[in-house]
Amino acid sequence: MKTNGDYTVVHLTAKRITRPESLCGLMFITFRPAQDNLVSSAAQVDSPDNALATIADGQIGDGQIGDGQISDHETLARELGFLRERHQATLQELETSFEELKSANEELQSTNEEMQSTNEELETAKEEMQSLNEELTTVNAELQSKVDDLSQANDDLQNLLNSTEIATIFLDDDLLIKRFTVQAPEIVPLRPTDVGRPLSELVSRLKDIDLASDCKAVLDTLVHKKQRVETLDGTWYLMRILPYRTTEKVIDGVVITLVNIQELKEAEQSGEMRVYFESIFETVRQPLVVLDEKSVVVTANRTFYDLFKLQSSDVLGRSLFEVGGGVWNLPDLKESIAGIIDQNTALDDLKVEREFPSVGLKNLRLNARRLGDTVARHRHVLLAIQEV
Repeated sequence: MKTNGDYTVVHLTAKRITRPESLCGLMFITFRPAQDNLVSSAAQVDSPDNALATIADGQIGDGQIGDGQISDHETLARELGFLRERHQATLQELETSFEELKSANEELQSTNEEMQSTNEELETAKEEMQSLNEELTTVNAELQSKVDDLSQANDDLQNLLNSTEIATIFLDDDLLIKRFTVQAPEIVPLRPTDVGRPLSELVSRLKDIDLASDCKAVLDTLVHKKQRVETLDGTWYLMRILPYRTTEKVIDGVVITLVNIQELKEAEQSGEMRVYFESIFETVRQPLVVLDEKSVVVTANRTFYDLFKLQSSDVLGRSLFEVGGGVWNLPDLKESIAGIIDQNTALDDLKVEREFPSVGLKNLRLNARRLGDTVARHRHVLLAIQEV
């Protein structure tokens, strides 16, 4: 071969590649420098073509290869074997990588399908959450409406309890204070901060009453208690202690109610005093007359009717100064009675001499006092008549 203006002899080797199948049919050609003796022989050749022919005839054509060529050929064979093995390993690695990529692709595809399924599930869950949220919004609105209604009902109940002017105290199973009306502190010194406090720690203003013990007895026996009680300032109440029953018929404490019966008590006492007074009034053998603040006859005893020959229809509900045709219409008497009514003065031994219808002339001595002021007898006057 001509190189750099000179000629050199090279060994040219060609070999058909039979494996691997992907390289089958290709030729593997190598060029290696020849030995020195070959170079010198080649120098005597007239032309490159003759040199090639000589080499081909002498070395390849005859099938004779030198030791160096054999060594080079073995090296080349080893390199080719190494390359073949390397190529085979590479192919196997590529196949393995391809299988792995294929497997990874299948896994990715499967993952993608799972992700898509998960996404669909999430979409479904989102729709369900949205639907649930709408339902919760509706339920919340209904609950808020019920809370408002309950609050309104509670306010109505509280106002109703307060308007009845009944002192009420609610206790739980442990006799702890749950709630109370505004009238309750008049009897038991309660404050808003006392809610949850035991009733036994509070001292009531009731005479000779142990509220805590009475409530415990009612809770134990489930028998209500009803009793008239009096406070330290003399006010009377009707006390009731009843078990607190829920709508499910469960006992959940007790309820104490105290109704002010002071007016009833005074009326009863007034009735008793009236009976007592009337008994004395009728027993006294001296004519007696009771006048109201307008000098109208409220009552008179039997002695008065007998002495002046009068009937109750002639006297009751009429002014004293009109009774008997005005026989009692005396200036001194009118002035004295007016003073008694207005100024709580007294009339002592007023002498009266008058001609009375149906009974004739009477000499009388009059005494008068104002009765004790009560609701029933405000500024009433008792007139006592003595015949001389």
